[in-house]
Amino acid sequence: MASFFSSARRVLTRALLVLPLALLVCFAGAANAAQWTAEQLTVPAGPDGSLVTFSEQEIKAGRKIFNSSCGECHAGGITKTNQNVGLDPETLALATPARDNVDALVDYLKDPTSYDGEYSISDVHPSLRSSDVFVKMRDLDDDDLRLIAGYILVSPKVQGLQWGGGKIYF
Repeated sequence: MASFFSSARRVLTRALLVLPLALLVCFAGAANAAQWTAEQLTVPAGPDGSLVTFSEQEIKAGRKIFNSSCGECHAGGITKTNQNVGLDPETLALATPARDNVDALVDYLKDPTSYDGEYSISDVHPSLRSSDVFVKMRDLDDDDLRLIAGYILVSPKVQGLQWGGGKIYF
C-alpha cells in the first residue's frame, strides 16, 4: 500500500510541475495569436498603384474560399501542376499582364490566360468563365474573388517564403 501512495505522489508531483508550463505555453500562444499589422493587410488594388487594406476577417474569409475553391491545386501558394509558376509576388508580377494586384487577380479568376497572356486557359483552369465545368466556381461572386485575391496577396507578407515557394523552396 505504501508503494501505491509513493507512486501516486510521484505522478501528482510531475503533473503539478508540468501543468504550469503547459498553461504558460497555451496562454503565451493565445497572446501572440495573429495580430496582423495594417502594413501586412495593405496590398495593391490595381495596376495604377492604388492600395487597399483588408481586415483580418476578410483575409480569413478569403482563406476559407481559397482553400475550398483553389487549395486543391494551389495549397500554400504553389501550383501543383507546374511548380515553376507559384502565387508568390515575384511570379505574379512577371506574368503578362502582371497579376500582382487585386483587380488583375479578379480578372484572372474570371477569365484566366496563359502566363504570357497569349491565350485563354479557361478550359483547364477554374474560372467564372468555365463554371459549367468547374462547379466550385458557380457560387462565387465578385466579392468572393476579391477576398481570394486579398488572401493571395497578403499571404506572402504573413507567411514569408513558405507561401508560393514552388520547387525551389520545397
